Amino acid sequence: MNKINFEEIEKHIRGILIALGDDPDREGLRETPARVAKMYGEVFEGMNYTNAEIAEMFNRSFEDGFSHGENDIVVVKDIEAFSYCEHHLALMYDMKVTIAYIPKGKVLGLSKIARIADMAAKRLQLQERLGADIAEIIQIASGSEDVAVFIEANHSCMTARGIKKPSAKTVTSTLRGRFDMDSDLRDKLYFQIK
Repeated sequence: MNKINFEEIEKHIRGILIALGDDPDREGLRETPARVAKMYGEVFEGMNYTNAEIAEMFNRSFEDGFSHGENDIVVVKDIEAFSYCEHHLALMYDMKVTIAYIPKGKVLGLSKIARIADMAAKRLQLQERLGADIAEIIQIASGSEDVAVFIEANHSCMTARGIKKPSAKTVTSTLRGRFDMDSDLRDKLYFQIK
């Protein structure tokens, strides 16, 4: 994937400041283009990697040494994250991500699950695609097809502009494998995450 080009970001942020009618050479704005470029490098770090590369980065797993039942579920709830909507470059905030999977002979390190959610969120995203990206990365890293991802977030493109509905939350679910096909297993998962 393409690496982030800091010089181009600085140049364009400077242009945006001019287009807004401000002076990018005034005291308060002189270093803003460089600061924004540095911030973008951090908050969009995930754009440097494919889903497969993220899975490889965070696939630390443990042979668990015990036998799982076919419906045993690992859930990590309420992972805090944020992202930016690709439509307005607006912040998606107060985001909570819940990830569930059924282990297949190994378990992922719990912090790796949170890191996967974090890195996938560090892209220009749609919430729906973020859930699909996280599910795919967890599938690759865990070797399990049975993955579920739930995301709840506020979108500043709805809360701070446009329709301006500050209490509106967007909730998405991504179900893969048996979580998608087996309603009893899905009900068990819903009970577990409530």
